[in-house]
Amino acid sequence: MLGKLATYLRMCGYDTVYAMDGETGDPGDEHLLARADNEDRVLLTRDVSLAEQASRSVLIAGRTPLDQLRELESVGFSIALGEQPARCGACNGLVEPLADGDPVPDYAPDPAEKTLWRCRDCGQVFWKGSHWRDVESRLNES
Repeated sequence: MLGKLATYLRMCGYDTVYAMDGETGDPGDEHLLARADNEDRVLLTRDVSLAEQASRSVLIAGRTPLDQLRELESVGFSIALGEQPARCGACNGLVEPLADGDPVPDYAPDPAEKTLWRCRDCGQVFWKGSHWRDVESRLNES
């Protein structure tokens, strides 16, 4: 229920696990609660009952990702993009600069013109292009 929020949090550098990552069905409340406890995570949810059961949770009321981000900001989360990507928005893997000589996919710009990063886990290549600027602009909205 908070997949887009997870993507934004990853772009802000947060180690963010989304309940449906790699799942084919609903993982169930017990699984989510156990995982949050075992991994010392804050559970973000729109489910009142689930939030009440978690040892650390934030109940999210907003329906849009930007409203949800503002809620998190109001309880102490820093919501801003870093100078460079830290986490993959798709899989949550760590992102590292593309090394000289690494293959560059056809969809990516020339590494001589733009700094490129690659996810260590899924291999996706990132750069600070129009999507990055769009997200940055949205995050800076009042």
